[in-house]
Amino acid sequence: MRRAFPCRFLSLTALAAAALLALPGSAWASTDPVELPASWAQVSADGPWVVFVPAGTPEEVGWVSEHIDVWGLNPDERELIALIDRDGLEFLGRQGIPVTLDETRTRELELAGRPLAKQGGGIPGFPCYRTVEETFQSAQAIATNNPGLATWTDVGDTWEKDAGVSAGYDIFVLKLTQSAVPGPKPVFFASTAIHAREYATAELGTRFAEFLVAGYGTDPNITWLLDEHEVHLMLQANPDGRKEAEDGLFWRKNKNNDYCSNTDSRGADLNRNFEYEWNCCNGSSGQQCSDVFRGPSAASEPEIQALQAYVRTIFPDQRGPDPNDPAPDDATGVAIDIHSFSELVLWPWGFTSSSPANGTAFTTLGRKVAFFNDYFPLEISDFTIADGSSADFFYGDLGVAGLAFEIGTSFFQSCTSFEADVLQQNIDALLFAAKVARTPYLTPAGPEAMDTAVLPSTAPEGALVNVSATLDDTRFSNRNGTEPSQNIASAEAFIGSPWAPGAVGIPMAAADGTFDSAVERVEATLSTTGLSPGRHLVFVQGTDTAGSTGVVAAAFLEIAQFPLIFEDGFESGDTSAWTSSLGF
Repeated sequence: MRRAFPCRFLSLTALAAAALLALPGSAWASTDPVELPASWAQVSADGPWVVFVPAGTPEEVGWVSEHIDVWGLNPDERELIALIDRDGLEFLGRQGIPVTLDETRTRELELAGRPLAKQGGGIPGFPCYRTVEETFQSAQAIATNNPGLATWTDVGDTWEKDAGVSAGYDIFVLKLTQSAVPGPKPVFFASTAIHAREYATAELGTRFAEFLVAGYGTDPNITWLLDEHEVHLMLQANPDGRKEAEDGLFWRKNKNNDYCSNTDSRGADLNRNFEYEWNCCNGSSGQQCSDVFRGPSAASEPEIQALQAYVRTIFPDQRGPDPNDPAPDDATGVAIDIHSFSELVLWPWGFTSSSPANGTAFTTLGRKVAFFNDYFPLEISDFTIADGSSADFFYGDLGVAGLAFEIGTSFFQSCTSFEADVLQQNIDALLFAAKVARTPYLTPAGPEAMDTAVLPSTAPEGALVNVSATLDDTRFSNRNGTEPSQNIASAEAFIGSPWAPGAVGIPMAAADGTFDSAVERVEATLSTTGLSPGRHLVFVQGTDTAGSTGVVAAAFLEIAQFPLIFEDGFESGDTSAWTSSLGF
């Protein structure tokens, strides 16, 4: 099947009235004619073309996004990346909006348009990305093979299934947590592929799930995460639309045929259909064929009804109804809607240029997460005005720390680039975000514990062991402002969960003798007296001089079940010989 490239914007005739409605005072307003540059014709004689467009103000970006297919943002240059045809070029020219050809991405359209050979699995031409069915099969296998760790639950229907116009799809959530450890537990939620054409997002979510399951029981930090927290993943939030995109269409919306019917632009933009501040602020479109069509009413689409209903069951409502009401500092929960592309970490608000009451904490969280994927951290409304969006809903409706990732550099990210660049850095970012879900407005500001080690890692009950770790208060992205860091003030070690009732930490010392730096190696000697045979987790946690306590890191400690015999003849029960032989 050949790839088709429908241009997701209104034709010039449909925009004739809109073209007269440029924002008052905008430097873009103009009536000068525009001609196709000769250099563009050499790349593609008839279009479409991928272009760079000056971003303008957030209000201008929101307005222009209603009329052309904006793909992403180049944040360092404050440029939009958009797809246009001749009508789109003429429209932008009549507005006086200068555009520059993105020759590389435009040529990629021609390459992607070639017939694709069949392959053993994955989306045709992109074997690293699982289809909807393959994603569901992989998630079901995780749940089947790990019954105490994973569940795969039907939480709703797509529009096509709900309307009965085709088989459609169920919408599922993969939940990961160790069920043997009782709750309640902090919750991390991520949705992917809510915009159908964004190939890498669902694969990232699926790989993240596989990464966590593979690491449980072997990696101490993944083990404590799934013991103490819950991870919920909606891997295909828009499966109807995704099936269209798997055929190579730049399909963004759902498949609701009531809007812009029987065209490649039908459906609603699910990321403008959330209830919170829906259609409040010129951050979406009422035109059915627009890429940012918000739907006829808030949460009109069954996909959004399913998502909203589900997250309301896993997160408490922790924020008042007014947009200026803060969530409490110790509010719990992180929710991330993963998109592509532009290499951004985004947070509320999107519907207004005013920052939220928890804005400082959001900035700290965003900069911390962006340290791991090296993306540009940005409040949504610093880029564009978007109402009825996911991150605003997570925070506005529930007080949850809602974020959006824009991963990678293309909708159809090459498998080579995905595997080499996009995957691991974003798994690291998601892992950190899941770790701080207990108190996301507090924990990111504190020093991060890393490289926790216990020596010896196997010991008899009653022996002394040495615990060490590194605490670092400096690991923030500085791509958009600088996050303050402080010296380490103290550190504690815990045998078992630091959040267990009555847990008491053992003070740790700076390895160099003094806490006088933002990065410190810390150490302590712990007694294993009273520990049962088997494996235990040892946690390290640090606090800085501002009083912020950071994310923990853990290591395994095995308490030997039988006496250990050593070459000099003493047994494990002789703890004085054990400890002296270790030099403690």
